[in-house]
Amino acid sequence: MTAVGRGSSSAPNPAFDPYRAAAQPAAPQGNFMLITAPAKINLYLGVHEGTDDGGYHRVDTVMTTLDISDTIAIAPSDRLMVKTVPEADFPQESNTAYKAAVAMGEAFGREPNFAILIDKHIPVRAGLGGPSTDAAATIMGICRYWGVDPRDERIDAVARSIGADVPFFLYGPPAHLDGRGDSMRELFRPLTGTPVALVKPMTGGVSTVEAYRRFDESPIKAQPLEPMLEAMRSHDEQVIFDCVSNNLAPVARALCPEIGEIVDWMREQPDVRAVDVCGSGATVFAVCATQMAADKIGIAAMKEHGWWAQAARMEKSGPIIAVG
Repeated sequence: MTAVGRGSSSAPNPAFDPYRAAAQPAAPQGNFMLITAPAKINLYLGVHEGTDDGGYHRVDTVMTTLDISDTIAIAPSDRLMVKTVPEADFPQESNTAYKAAVAMGEAFGREPNFAILIDKHIPVRAGLGGPSTDAAATIMGICRYWGVDPRDERIDAVARSIGADVPFFLYGPPAHLDGRGDSMRELFRPLTGTPVALVKPMTGGVSTVEAYRRFDESPIKAQPLEPMLEAMRSHDEQVIFDCVSNNLAPVARALCPEIGEIVDWMREQPDVRAVDVCGSGATVFAVCATQMAADKIGIAAMKEHGWWAQAARMEKSGPIIAVG
């Protein structure tokens, strides 16, 4: 399978429908669901200068999911409640899963009365898409409860209203998105099983708002996009990993010098095919030649430097639902 379909930058494209689960019978109301919500990395991130009328930058990105994930438990309730483990230090109304449930209720004229528990494994402020994937998983779970076809055009609108990365997580294979980074353009053959090492400072992170502010002060030109897209279409892994780039990475390094230390250290490790920053940081990823290499990098990062680290693999799926 090669690349499939190209969407409009302003509206969802039906060509992508086969990659999202078709409508299922509504779940019995007494049951609960467990939904996996995978992390992501940006194989390519190109932020363009200037902003639109809403203050957003034009962004091109190629993303793929990983096999590390949050787990969402959702069940009918007498009101909407969202809790996280570990417990969040902000009110539930600020949680993206809460916002997604409210937006689903508004879109479909129903009360989103669900109890949602998020078991967090994806670190926050890490560039791995944790809040966005939680929102996407919540959207898909509510679709299943209400018997809503996930391919309904209102689902994409709800996802975009929550955050730029949320629409990507409704799908599964690697994808190119543009616009604000929320408009699906093209899907690609998965890179399933490719080993990845993830490393970040143990504490702290990078504010996305601050990263874009600093970018605006001194914009950095994005690397050409087309070589990455052509490599993804032909599934040429060597060229894909040669084309890995992120023009927010220098900003992340400036805001958090420890990110720069991690990047430099990871590039010196054996059997590494590509290294870059995830989104605006603070996680750095290394595409590795073997799973053993990814495991060794993770162990050394923790033992020798005290950094947070985890070995992972590239995945091919969006949220996966199990009914209890």
